Amino acid sequence: MAASSEKTPEGQPYRRSTLLTMGPPRRRLPTLAEVLARRTLPPVDLYCYYLFLQREGSEDSLDFWLDVQQHENLCRAYFKDLRRTGKSLRNEWPDYWRQAKLRGSIYNRVNGVDEDESDGTTTGEGMTDSQGRFETTTGGDGLTRSGHRTAEGRTDEDEREELRGDDDDDDDEQGYTGGPSSSSAHLTSSHEDSSRSGPRFPGDPDYPLEGTSTNAHRRSLLAKRASLAPTVINRSSAITRNDLVASAERIYARYLLPGSEKEIYLPPQLRIVSFPIGSDRPLDDRDPEQMQALARVPDMFHPQKEYVFRTMEADVFPRFLRAKAFGNLTPISALVRLSLGLLALWAALATGFAFIFLDVGRVKRCWVILPFSIALLLIISHQYELDPLLVLLNRSETTPFHVIGVREKYVRKLLRQRAVGMLFVTAILTACLCVLFIFVPGHRL
Repeated sequence: MAASSEKTPEGQPYRRSTLLTMGPPRRRLPTLAEVLARRTLPPVDLYCYYLFLQREGSEDSLDFWLDVQQHENLCRAYFKDLRRTGKSLRNEWPDYWRQAKLRGSIYNRVNGVDEDESDGTTTGEGMTDSQGRFETTTGGDGLTRSGHRTAEGRTDEDEREELRGDDDDDDDEQGYTGGPSSSSAHLTSSHEDSSRSGPRFPGDPDYPLEGTSTNAHRRSLLAKRASLAPTVINRSSAITRNDLVASAERIYARYLLPGSEKEIYLPPQLRIVSFPIGSDRPLDDRDPEQMQALARVPDMFHPQKEYVFRTMEADVFPRFLRAKAFGNLTPISALVRLSLGLLALWAALATGFAFIFLDVGRVKRCWVILPFSIALLLIISHQYELDPLLVLLNRSETTPFHVIGVREKYVRKLLRQRAVGMLFVTAILTACLCVLFIFVPGHRL
């Protein structure tokens, strides 16, 4: 996949991939899943969405989602490499194979677990359907215990396919690359198993690890690794399980470790407070606790990723669409227009009253049309956060006074419609003010 490297306003590198296929033009606004899957065009693409979140100071959630997506792509690449070599997952990673067979996994389409089943069902906490999708009961937070999301009892298969990424093969060939942030933090754990090897929630009395010297030392190591660990894994060689552990370790240390650099909010049932393994020490195959923790590495962040997705979908994404699909200005640029508009309105009123009290002829009074039209255009541009001149040029602001081409056809149509409506309102108000100041009887003081 062709890709171009860009930088955010703060100088952070950002990877924006070009689209493989766009399909027929949409006659609606895009969904968050389409934006995250890079199937939209400016100004409602992933790059503009990241800049919008950065402007609001909430880009950590998107960083986390993209880094977990890359972690999942890395896990898919591992399973594909394993199958290319002809090795059996059941023999190479028996603990993960048993967990994926009994509890389900988001990688069952590529890890070969479904192919080992004689029928479409499994025993345990969940059941797989004829297409290999794992289903369980849904918790109160709207997430299934296996990490798949539901929406009020309905499964959105189209969105789920987009979030898993349809271009995994391209990601496998190009290697693992971090998201908008230049470094990611990773570790591992899970909240879904009652027999887990770590705390189920903060302050779990069965695992009093917080406050101990061992845990404090572990935190310092993770914090250091969050900033120093590489974000690109060499794909010239096969991916190993240690690579998966290192990837998860960076995510944990950067986003989930209490007090970490980019810590995100999660409800108590989704928090991960400890993990007994790390990429900096060898694993003991005879230690069941470590083997169970290692088996949870591929799926461990999926519930948190789905929660973050739903949070963005319900809160910030509608505001992003309002700002980019119905307007083309940033708040600072709109405020500058308001200031200039009020100044122009003062000049227009001063000119209009001067013509009246100097008893200037009505023909010369028509000059007030110019300052009134400019003033009202600027003020209404602030109100609508829309500049008709930028609409005419097919441009939209990304950061203050920096523009990008509007390539999404439906958004372009919406902006033109709103621009026409805005110009109509401006013309009506300008006509009313001009009639008032032109035809009122003059009186020389």
